[in-house]
Formats: sequence, structure tokens, C-alpha cells
Amino acid sequence: MTFDYIITDYITGKPVRNIGPEASRQIFEKFLIDDKGYAKEDIKVDEKLIVQFKGEDYISAIDLIVLCKKKALMAITCVAGSIGSYEREILAGARLLYDYQIPLSVSTDARDAIVMDTLSGKKMGQGLDAIPSKKKALKLAETMEYKTFDKNRKEREMIIYRSFNLEKVNI
Repeated sequence: MTFDYIITDYITGKPVRNIGPEASRQIFEKFLIDDKGYAKEDIKVDEKLIVQFKGEDYISAIDLIVLCKKKALMAITCVAGSIGSYEREILAGARLLYDYQIPLSVSTDARDAIVMDTLSGKKMGQGLDAIPSKKKALKLAETMEYKTFDKNRKEREMIIYRSFNLEKVNI
């Protein structure tokens, strides 16, 4: 008996399990490349994120990180459910992943998207048209602020991320 749970990731070419939001992620990866003009090299897949919770490491990953001029511009979570339910998770992830906050946080099901300004936490746009093309991203990168996240708020943000991200334990 064989199962068709394994598919090839569009960007990495590696086998992935086709469960949960994976179908949405594959559609969105193609969208970023075919419609928005990004190269596969501009996108990191399953970028590892480790947060501390009660003194222990909690290992997870952010679905997609879009780079522009060698810096992360967008942190993206691809979901199978309501995109609004994942806004806070990706916002926290974008604040914690690197030593700077990734400017844009995106929640998508590959049919719709919510784009947020990570620094303010405010919604910037909704719909796939709100996702900046590579051409627009190159212009945005000139004015984007890459600020560190307030250390006093970091522990709270880690708790929020872990609370919203329980299904990705120990990737």
C-alpha cells in the first residue's frame, strides 16, 4: 500500500509531507515566483525559530521568508484555515526570528492574504494584490526600517508565538 502524502517542494525541490497547510504553501510559493517575480533564491523555506518557554527551547519554523537585497522583507505563514487566526502568530515570529524585526508579516491561504507592518502591528492590506512584487520590494527595501525588538517585550512575544504555534513542535 502506498500513500501520496509526499510531494516535492516547489522552491527547495525536497520531499515534504502534503498535510495541513502544505497545499496552500505550494500554491503560494508558485505565486511568489510566477506572479510576483521573485527568484527561488529569494525565498527561504521552513526557517527555524527557537523560542524559550519555561526555561526550555521550543523549536518551530516560519513557512517562508522573502529576502530583498539580502535582508528579510517578509515573514509568511501559510495556513489551511482562517488567515485572520494566524495574524498574531506570524507577527510574533517576524519580531523574534532575527536580530532585527522583519518589516512585513503575512498570513495567507494562497487565495487571500493579510499583510501587516511588523513594527506597528497594523494591517497594511488584504488580498493577494497586497503582496509586494519583487520590483516593488526593491523600492520598499530602500525605506524599510530594520529595528531590533524591545528586549523587555521579547519574553512575552515568545509566549504569544508558542501559544499560537503549538502544531509545529520540534520540526
